Amino acid sequence: MGWHVNLLTLFPDMFPGTLGHSISGRALENGLWSHEAIQIRDFATDKHNTVDDTPFGGGAGMVMRPDVIENALLSCKKPGRNIYLSPRGTPLTQSLAEELAQEDALTLLCGRYEGVDQRVLDVHNFEEISIGDYVLSGGEPAAIILMDACIRLLDGVMGNNETVNEESFSNGLLEYPHYTKPDPWVDAHGNTHAVPETLKSGHHKNINAWRQEKSLELTRKRRPDLLKKNDKKT
Repeated sequence: MGWHVNLLTLFPDMFPGTLGHSISGRALENGLWSHEAIQIRDFATDKHNTVDDTPFGGGAGMVMRPDVIENALLSCKKPGRNIYLSPRGTPLTQSLAEELAQEDALTLLCGRYEGVDQRVLDVHNFEEISIGDYVLSGGEPAAIILMDACIRLLDGVMGNNETVNEESFSNGLLEYPHYTKPDPWVDAHGNTHAVPETLKSGHHKNINAWRQEKSLELTRKRRPDLLKKNDKKT
């Protein structure tokens, strides 16, 4: 029923976390998506429920065992597409989120310690996805971010489809600035700030042109790499 995510984790209580609130929380209650957090430690084979061991070749830290992870993976009734959250993975982008939201099911492996034995990743065709160029203490926060990016794209989750289409990255540009009441606004220092006149004109063509111009300005200033990507596509 709906979009499903299996979460292989040592900390199942971290889910659904923030996804249980607001838009994603309502979508969960309405059955638009579901999840199962699977405790990897339950599939250990020794009396100490060991899930990791020292790395071959030496080095600091511990590595999660392939046999235990495989046992947890094989318990999934609907595994779908296997993903390992990793800083060395393919960057998570809006287009990738749109692609993943079209899947019936995902299995997200949340690593801990120094990482996961490479063999289980290879055998079960895990694709690695990164949420950014930094290192976290575990894959659980990254899994929540990936899921959030996908859930809001599911049919029936967002109240206004135009909102999704106009957001940052949806058209290859950063989103334009937003304004609301009061107008004018007097800040705490006594300075007065007015809303741009174009947005109050009611002239939709001019408003759209203003928004496009501001999107381009912001993208050139903050993310010129996005413009270079668009140039390569054309």
